[in-house]
Amino acid sequence: MSNSRSYALGPLTVLELSAPEVISVAARAGYDAVGLRLLPSTPGGIYHPLIEDKHLLEHTLQCMNETGVRVFDLEIVRINEQFDPNGYQAFLDTGAALGAQCILVAGDDPDLSRFSDNFAAFCDVCLPYGMKPNLEFMPWTEVKDLRQAINIVASLERSNAGVLIDAIHFDRSNSLASDIEQIPIEQLHYAQICDAPAEKPTSEAEVIRAAREERLIPGEGGIALEAIFRRLPKALPICVEIPSPHLGDAENRARVALEATKAWFARHIDHL
Repeated sequence: MSNSRSYALGPLTVLELSAPEVISVAARAGYDAVGLRLLPSTPGGIYHPLIEDKHLLEHTLQCMNETGVRVFDLEIVRINEQFDPNGYQAFLDTGAALGAQCILVAGDDPDLSRFSDNFAAFCDVCLPYGMKPNLEFMPWTEVKDLRQAINIVASLERSNAGVLIDAIHFDRSNSLASDIEQIPIEQLHYAQICDAPAEKPTSEAEVIRAAREERLIPGEGGIALEAIFRRLPKALPICVEIPSPHLGDAENRARVALEATKAWFARHIDHL
């Protein structure tokens, strides 16, 4: 990445779009890159079937070539009890064709020792591809907060492993801003931004629903975004992940989300 901050359109923001449409919408809105969801987040969930559909992959690569928009990160590798780190060759081959740099990893194995072993093995599998797996903590997964994520990634001793902070998960897990300062800079590959109401949901089901469907643009909610992003490197790539149906169709959603995010950084971070 260059020294200036780059912005990627998170797939969750425009999940109804195909991969080529994500690229095209991102280009028109002014993004530098996109994330693509090559594997579903939940069984039967929406994803971009580029692994199995080679024509769609070619169309996506054509759109990237025509627009100059890159693919930055891939979703979502869920490490559970049955995880096989060697079962992702097609995923990684497709990611390599797209030029992806980062992979989002979620922790679904309650045995955190086994999870850590599998995560380490997955990092090893990713290394020849030049890809960096990033552990995203979420309060409803087995890796619930930033402190847990930091400790797990530190224990791996893998040069390509990272910690991924998503603003809404940071807030909903009651993670501490001071813990951000404990993350080695080489373990910070990107971060995800959004806002959300100050009042936290009272049930896990509502936490999940709000995270997947009802986020706000930066500055519209009550998350202490400054406390998070002032502690992160200024040039860190930012994934704009703001699923907000009230912002209208995917094109408008992507444009408004980026404009609001850039304006927020200009007001709160870039002048420092």
